[in-house]
Amino acid sequence: MRNLNVITLNGLRAVEAVARLGSLQAAADELGVTIGAVSQQVIKCETQLGRTLFAREPRGLVVLPGGRDFVARLTEAFGGISRAVEVVRHERDDVLTISVAPVFAARWLVFRLGRFAERHPDIRIRLDATDRLADPNVGDVDLCIRVGRGRWPGVRADLLLQQRVFPVCTPALAAGLSSPADVLDMPWVVDARALFSRDVWLERAGLPVGRVVGRHVFNEASLCLDAVIAGQGVMLAWQTLASHAIQSGQLVVPFGPFAATGDGHYLVTAENAPHDPKVEAFGAWLREALAADMAALESFVRSTGIDPDEGAKD
Repeated sequence: MRNLNVITLNGLRAVEAVARLGSLQAAADELGVTIGAVSQQVIKCETQLGRTLFAREPRGLVVLPGGRDFVARLTEAFGGISRAVEVVRHERDDVLTISVAPVFAARWLVFRLGRFAERHPDIRIRLDATDRLADPNVGDVDLCIRVGRGRWPGVRADLLLQQRVFPVCTPALAAGLSSPADVLDMPWVVDARALFSRDVWLERAGLPVGRVVGRHVFNEASLCLDAVIAGQGVMLAWQTLASHAIQSGQLVVPFGPFAATGDGHYLVTAENAPHDPKVEAFGAWLREALAADMAALESFVRSTGIDPDEGAKD
């Protein structure tokens, strides 16, 4: 007896399509492959089955009598698979899958998702927190939130927020600082994977570049922030990373300005994604929530006597 486990699904799909549609060309069009690929899959399937399913005639491939029942069962089976897929898709109609960096999810998004749920109780969020750049063109990811320059091929990237960085430390450490130059002699916590250098802020603040030496180096921004909250030094943070810790009083901004890095937070979707009300609803809420939180953050910082724009260059 032949081992049916070696028969490929592609081969069975090619046989079923050719038999149902009546030609290699029509099958190739439906399956999105070439005529040659369909023909090869049919031949391979017949070889694996150990029997000929089609008569090769001038007008094309004709199903042999002995293969008709087999093809009918294939059509029924593939129809069942299609119906099962549609059931799953229907069950997922209320699920929005978002690919997002863990640091953005943990330090900003999770504090605010409850507000989105209150506004859109019919949409369930599934967060895929990963540093890998997920491709919204494939798989089940509906949208991504990425940090960068927005120049990723094959996707649509809409700017949400320009990234600006500034020093943060505990209130106790800030109490010992009297001028921006004092931070040069502070112990620094360094994010080894940051897309920007500390010189971005030093130059904007009018301080000599290249003077800062890292005391602790971590490869994850959340770890850096936790170390700073623990009083181990100062770091350059950005808005979404440090907003909650600043507004809750765990950290302070000892000196301005907020310096632009050239990067930004982007809402990323498939280049030719169809209209999806869930994606539009989340995008609108996210822009609104970011704008409100950034306004609150800058207002809070100003209330401490620090001007986020002081000394910044155009």
